[in-house]
Order: sequence, then structure tokens, then C-alpha cells
Amino acid sequence: MHEPRDLRLTQLESWLNGLPATLALRLDTLQPASSDASFRRYFRLQTHSGNSLIVMDAPPEREDSHPFVHVAGLLQEAGVTVPEILIQDLAQGFLLLSDLGSTTYYSAVQQGLEDGTLQVLYRDALAALVRMQGSATAGLPVYDEARLLDEMSLFPEWYVERHHGSTLTEQEQTDLETVFRLLARSAASQPCVLVHRDFHSPNLMVTYPAAGQGDPARNPGILDFQDALLGPITYDIASLVTDARTTWDEAQQLDWAIRYWELGRAAGLPLPSEFSVFHQEYEWMSLQRNLRIMGVFCRLNYRDGKPWYLDHLPRVTQYVRQVAQRYQPLRPLLKLLDRLENIRTYNGIAF
Repeated sequence: MHEPRDLRLTQLESWLNGLPATLALRLDTLQPASSDASFRRYFRLQTHSGNSLIVMDAPPEREDSHPFVHVAGLLQEAGVTVPEILIQDLAQGFLLLSDLGSTTYYSAVQQGLEDGTLQVLYRDALAALVRMQGSATAGLPVYDEARLLDEMSLFPEWYVERHHGSTLTEQEQTDLETVFRLLARSAASQPCVLVHRDFHSPNLMVTYPAAGQGDPARNPGILDFQDALLGPITYDIASLVTDARTTWDEAQQLDWAIRYWELGRAAGLPLPSEFSVFHQEYEWMSLQRNLRIMGVFCRLNYRDGKPWYLDHLPRVTQYVRQVAQRYQPLRPLLKLLDRLENIRTYNGIAF
């Protein structure tokens, strides 16, 4: 039985064949590079001069590539390393991009890094985040309270009801809505900057061979920025320190958050003058994000047939617990998680 033809790939190959010969593309080297949770996918191919390039395939009926091009321009202007757009055909949904390499922060961490190397890489990321947040924001959609609130509806729908097969009681529903409003209001009250939305290890590329080599100002390369919004200043640092793909303990989270806060204040970003205020703001922001992610990961499994996203669910749940247990107004969320996970809690006197 023959495998079904990939008509989109045939269209892509035809497009590449029609590009200028001066690009010196070796079309026989075209191979998959990566894909993401959307309908986008990426290919890598070599040139006769020995370089490699990336081809982005974003079917126009499924994905709008205009935001990718727009945000790439904003970030380049701000001095952030992003792929250079060499050729674009937005009508067909194809872009030819420079290649930032194949080593993500995530893969580097998974392979094992000495702590000194890890710290250098992440300090580069913090500096890049500060540069990114100083970029222009013209034309970006607004990440407002209504949108922040709506995103969290994925949690009861996909995590509570679909994943756990449970129904919220009337009191749980009321309590959850109260928590959601608190989180959305807190986030929406913050100063607004360009928000990447997924500023974490899978989207950060190591752009030099080893820590201390090359130009630190060029590291990391940043990918997957097409969904950028104008929104809360703490969103992306929350993404980085409570990474859905990589577990960081609280001491490491705090270290990077403090370093970011100091860098941002020195650069004139509108951050609170008291770290304690900033700490609560980014923790509550992380909770909003991670509740959404719990719903998204369950939806990707049950609706889209991508079960590997559930592998990260325990980590994200632990990040949620970390924040919910610290603040009294968020405790109803902790109580709900205990019920869903069948964890019995006892209130009594400890000796």
C-alpha cells in the first residue's frame, strides 16, 4: 500500500525550484527540521557554499505568516537575534530563513551542562529579554484582561472535565472564577511591553559553540515569536523561570528573576521598585500562564492526538501548586487540585 502523497511538500519543492540560482540551494538535502503545536513545520537544506538554511511551511488557510514577518522586524530593530528572512511568499505560506543552528537551550540542558555554562547561557537570555522588552510594539494585538481571563477557561474544560473526567461543584466553580479574575486583573494592571508568549528553553537557540565563545550579545537566537502581543511585563520572565519543558527549583527561579529585575531596572524598564512586589506579580503571572498550559496540553492530547504533551503535565502542575500554596486568595485552587489528584490533606497541630 502506497503512503499518501504530501501535496504540501510537493508544492514547497516546486517553490524552492523556482528561487534564484544565486541562492545555490541543494534541494536534494531538504529534510524535516522541526514542527510545533500549530500547523507550521520547518525544513533544513544545504547550499553549495556549505551553509544551511531553514524553510518555513505555514499553510495560508491555517496560519497567517504576516505577524511572523512583522515581529521579526521589530525584534531585529531592537538588537535581538532572530532568523533573517531571505525570501518570502506569504500568499503560499513559504519563507526561506537563515539557520540559527539546531541546539536549543532545551536540548543543551537535556544533554547535561555544567552549572557555570548553564548560568552564562541563561544570563544571556535575561539580557536578550530586556532588549526585547525595549522594542517597538506598533501593530501588536493587545493582551488585555478579557483575553487573559478567557485563556484560563481551558483549564476547567480540558484539565478538569476531560483529563480527570470530573465536574466542578457550584462552590468550586465560584472559587475558580474568583481566582481567575484576581490573576487576570493583576496581569492586566502591569505596564505593557512586547510579550513573546513562549520565551522558554525550546525557543531559545545556542548561537555559539560553548559558553564564553562568540558574541554573547548574539545569544540566544529566538524563535516562535509570531504570536507576540502587547501585554504584561512579567509574562516572559514567568515563562522562562517556570519553563513547561524544564524543571527549575525555587532557588534558581529566584536567582534569575532577581538578575532580570536588576537588568530591567538599569535599562529603564517599568518594573516595580520593590522586588517583593515584582515577585508576586510574576508568580501570579506564571499561575495564569500555567493554568492555560495545563488546558492546552490536555487539548493537544485528547483533541489533536499529541500524547507527548502530557509528559510535561506533572511539572506544570507542580509550578501551579508552588504559587497557589503561597497566597491565601489562591488556596481554593490548591484544594481543587488535591481533590482531582486524590490527595488527602489534614489540618491539625504540628509538633
